Order: sequence, then C-alpha cells, then structure tokens
Amino acid sequence: MSNLPEILWLNVSPSFLRFDQPLIRYLSKQKRVGQWEYRQNQDEPTSLDIALTLLHDYLKTSDHPIHLVGHSTAGLVGLLYSRKYPEKVKSLTLLSVGVNPAVDWQAHYYVQLQLLPCTRQVLLSQMVKSLFGHHNHRITKGLVTILEQDLAYSPSPHSLYQRVSVPPTAVQVPLMVCGCKDDIIVDSNALQGWKSWLKECDRLWEYPEGGHFCHYFHPNRVGRQIIRFWESLSSPVPEPLAIST
Repeated sequence: MSNLPEILWLNVSPSFLRFDQPLIRYLSKQKRVGQWEYRQNQDEPTSLDIALTLLHDYLKTSDHPIHLVGHSTAGLVGLLYSRKYPEKVKSLTLLSVGVNPAVDWQAHYYVQLQLLPCTRQVLLSQMVKSLFGHHNHRITKGLVTILEQDLAYSPSPHSLYQRVSVPPTAVQVPLMVCGCKDDIIVDSNALQGWKSWLKECDRLWEYPEGGHFCHYFHPNRVGRQIIRFWESLSSPVPEPLAIST
C-alpha cells in the first residue's frame, strides 16, 4: 500500500512557499496534505520537463490517484502532468492560472523590462506593489528580494529573450480553477477563458479581491471552495458547474 497523501500541494518556487502555508494549514485541518517541492539550482537549465519527470518519479509509487493543487507555475506543472498522466490524478486545482497557463508574473516582468526605461530594482519595486499592494520601504525591500529569488530559482519558462506559450486545452481529470478579479497577472478575462474547456464536474471560482496571491490573503474562503469541490466529486450525481464570487 502506498503511503502517499490524498492531497499533494505542488511548489516549484521556493521563495513563494511562505505564501502557500496559510491555505495548506487550512486544508490540513480536514485532509491529509503532502507537499512536493522542486528546487532548481542556478547551474541547471530552466526546464519544466525535469520537474515533470521528478513529479512522476514520486507519484508512480502511489496505488491511488491523488488530488493535485498548485499556484501559478506550480499549477502549470500540475496541468502538464495531468495531461500526460491522467490516471495518476484524482483532480487538479489551479490557483491563479489562466486559460493560457504559462502566463505568470515573470512573463509580465520581462515584457516591462524590455519596454520601460527603468532599472531592475525600480521595476521589481513596482511589481511588488502590483502583486502585494503598497507597503513601507522595509517590507517592499524584503518582497523585492523574494521576487529576485524567484527569478533565480523558479523553472518559469520565460526569460528576457523569450516568452513561452502553452496552448489551452481540456484535461481528462476533474478541474477547479480559482482566481481573483483584481489579479493583474491572470485577469478576469484569462480566468473566464477556461469556461470553454470545463466539463460538467469542473468548477471555476472567482473572488473579488486578493490579487495574484488570493490564497494567501483569503485562505479560508479559497479553502472552503476547494473542499466543496472535492466533496462534490464523491457525490452520487456530480454537482453542476458553479461560478460564484
């Protein structure tokens, strides 16, 4: 028998793990949640394929499909994995992942870096305001450091020289997509674009505020929706598609 958890939280951005913890703690009160983390070092080429291979090495030992949850680039990894190995996935929950799933904060950052006549530090400070709101100089400086770490260690496929696109498509496994109307990275149009790809058992949930890290600022609200989604999959008759705010 496999000893793997029922729910697996995916993380490929070490510096962002702190923003996942409030929701992980909420879900852990009701379900057994494991964490899978990918740590890319600066000497490795940026490759989502490596992360997918390592994730499969971990999950292929399981004797039952597992609920996957991922935010942003980690959600993209979960999506690509679910497309490739649907038999290993019980459901997939995407947080702040639009219908064009490769779009993340780094894609926005590199576009602005090419277009705007300002330094890297100034641009990162502006990104902090867009992602986390206005803070004093000390907090802003700390958040800039977190973004710098993510640029160095995340397997995000984007760079100054190229932006990568992953085409939208349906997945065989039950899917939940969560996001916020005020997210500047994955805006409401990008989130609502999932409608064309949703199955009867799938869910799209959009909250009015919370930005790109809605699961950090509103872990209880997001968590309740995810729990309801998982519970609906155990119902004799699947619940209809629910889109709420």
